[in-house]
Amino acid sequence: MGLMVFGKIAVETPKHTVVKSGDGYEIREYPPAVAAEVTYDPSEFKGDKDGGFMVLAKYIGVFGKPENQKPEKIAMTAPVVTKEGGGGDEKKTVTMQFLLPEVYKKAEDAPLPTDERVVIKEEGGRKYGVVTFSGTAAEGAVSEKVKKLSSDLERDGFKITGDYVLARYNPPWTLPPFKTNEVMIPVE
Repeated sequence: MGLMVFGKIAVETPKHTVVKSGDGYEIREYPPAVAAEVTYDPSEFKGDKDGGFMVLAKYIGVFGKPENQKPEKIAMTAPVVTKEGGGGDEKKTVTMQFLLPEVYKKAEDAPLPTDERVVIKEEGGRKYGVVTFSGTAAEGAVSEKVKKLSSDLERDGFKITGDYVLARYNPPWTLPPFKTNEVMIPVE
């Protein structure tokens, strides 16, 4: 745990190709991947937007016997990806995702979860505009990064094709100045 407080990322991260770099952001292309995800109303977890983390951590076996049908321990990867949904009159939901290790090429290769809230899905190839920042990924900081990145992408002629996702690479006990976070906006 010692190096983890200083932000050392010692787990598998998704491979990607940098298509464009500079102007404070990158355009990245990601190959297909398999993800485990859970969508929830944060009120289910006393208002904690990160409440789904424990559900996914139990699926891969972070805290003991994995809660999947094999049961097979699955290596932790980074980042943990979150996306907010809903709004208006409907309940605000959060979708949290763990990208599974590269060894899982198709959804059916991954062990089936025993918790029905966990969904295994294939993510096709993706292209994102990405800005990296350190510190705590507080709502205000994330909102500011999304606004600036959206503006920069539009200025540079990129077509935004969906809502942003937040990628966090470090455990919660990492000292804030050493945390690595990314705002990722899908583009054509």
